[in-house]
Amino acid sequence: MVGKDEMLADPAIRAYLLRLIGNEGINLMERFPPDGEFSDEELAEKTGINLNSVRHTLYTLYERRLAEYRRIKDPDTGWLTYLWMLRTDQVYPVLKEELEHVLELLVKREKYEEENDFFICDECGIFTFNDVFATDFACPQCGEPLKHFDNEMLLGALKRRIEAIRKSTGHV
Repeated sequence: MVGKDEMLADPAIRAYLLRLIGNEGINLMERFPPDGEFSDEELAEKTGINLNSVRHTLYTLYERRLAEYRRIKDPDTGWLTYLWMLRTDQVYPVLKEELEHVLELLVKREKYEEENDFFICDECGIFTFNDVFATDFACPQCGEPLKHFDNEMLLGALKRRIEAIRKSTGHV
């Protein structure tokens, strides 16, 4: 099982979490008490972080299976209390799923880049062969002549990124 401190010390995991929950969320995770379950109000009090930020962070982590809660009902008032805990043991499976999703998108983009021929207008952007064939290779937006666009550098970068993700997820 990955400990909270170990997880937050890993630069790749920390970067992922920063993108996911921001600095305030990282701050909550750093201050999250080590053992037990805590209500969002208790966490806000113990950490000094705004209650709304605590709730937002917890629900975001819950959506990624990095936090879970247990619901209890007060028999006198009927109020529900949610007791939260971090699920640091889920960080590697969650990251692997995220990387596999990114890999899928990159492979689709690689295929698109390989199957298309591109042309560029300095003012309006990049177009595919199919976009400009009917306009006799003039920009469909401004009418200026287009230049061929060599996407080999982009394609090379995509291939390197795909290979790196495949290695890190065991899809080699």
